[in-house]
Amino acid sequence: MIRVTSSIAIDDGELDESFVRASGPGGQNVNKLSSAVQLRFDVRRSPNLPNDVRARLERLAGSRLTRDGVLIISAQRHRTQERNRQDALDRLIDLIARAAVTPKPRRPTRPTAGSRERRLAGKKIRATVKGWRASKPAMD
Repeated sequence: MIRVTSSIAIDDGELDESFVRASGPGGQNVNKLSSAVQLRFDVRRSPNLPNDVRARLERLAGSRLTRDGVLIISAQRHRTQERNRQDALDRLIDLIARAAVTPKPRRPTRPTAGSRERRLAGKKIRATVKGWRASKPAMD
């Protein structure tokens, strides 16, 4: 079990890792070894995610989420497969942890009387400036 928060833990069996060839650093080994990691996590079928966290995670994932609801995280920053595996796992945990935080509801506010007065004063100044531009000079 991978602990994400105090209330959310993901089973190792829910994660599917595949290894592909990476671009970038690696020297001569880059053509021989599959050091990049594609971590797949089925968001919609995971029994360990509460519904509200699942909805926020789908929104946060963006283009990394497939139509089937599978989250794909690609990691190829490092030269070794093990470090890329850990990087992908850390990024998944971070994404789920961010989705687990409930957003603070917005409380509607009204503009203060002073801010309304300042806004109207600014509009009057602009109107007078534009009024000066519109008046034509007298021809003598």
